[in-house]
Amino acid sequence: MTTTPQPPEEPATAAPEPPAAPPAPEAPPVPEAPPATDAGARRPRGRTARLIAAAALLGVVGGVATGYTVQAERPPTPLPPLSQPDLAYPKKRLPADQTPEPLSAAEDRRVKTDGDLRKLLLPVPKGARENHKFTKDNWLSIGTYSERFSTPADTFRAFGWSGLRRVAHRAWDEGDRTYIINLVQFRDAQELGAKRHMEEQQNSMLRDGMAQNVGSLLEGTEWGRYYVFDKPVRRPGYPPMYATRAIAHRGDVTMDIFAYDTRPMSKKDIRTIAERQVGML
Repeated sequence: MTTTPQPPEEPATAAPEPPAAPPAPEAPPVPEAPPATDAGARRPRGRTARLIAAAALLGVVGGVATGYTVQAERPPTPLPPLSQPDLAYPKKRLPADQTPEPLSAAEDRRVKTDGDLRKLLLPVPKGARENHKFTKDNWLSIGTYSERFSTPADTFRAFGWSGLRRVAHRAWDEGDRTYIINLVQFRDAQELGAKRHMEEQQNSMLRDGMAQNVGSLLEGTEWGRYYVFDKPVRRPGYPPMYATRAIAHRGDVTMDIFAYDTRPMSKKDIRTIAERQVGML
């Protein structure tokens, strides 16, 4: 009978010997334990710091108390004498013939403005017709003057806080041209209301619907300016109105001048009127 041949068996070999294990390292020496101490003699942690801080605080308090005590027992130190050699006053009053004369009304600007403010308004030119649309006695109440602004109620309250005293008013017509002059006087007790009002109105000239330019410096004033509106004011049913304006202040009075015309106006038209009105102040 035939048999299936089997693969030859591999010769048996001896298993290799495992390598020798490395020697074990020596154990590190065991440190010696510190000597035992008495449990009752051990101090709590942080106690020394607290004792030092308490001692320092007591030292400061004691030093301050001692300083106050020493200072209180000392006699008051006299102040040094006030020496002002540059200030000298005569022992006797000057004779009557050497006493300087008081300022006249023309020299004392406050005397002029404390009087009838309407007398400082520019007079109506010859041939012109005075306009009494807002007043017949050339005085405007604070309420009537506030109505000329875009927010009358807020403006009225602001004038109350700023110390507005009175408003002198004059207007006249020359053909199709109208001139309006307002002399707005402030008390100026706590702040320079006239100067502030001038600055506020000058700033408003840059807004839409106004001149939208910085204007020109008005001679004879410190910061006064006059303006020509870049665009005419147009309203339905009315011809276009060309506007100019001059704003300045002198002392406690703000000068505010408007001029309107159906024809274009030049800088000279408003500057001439403004310079004349400044000369009255």
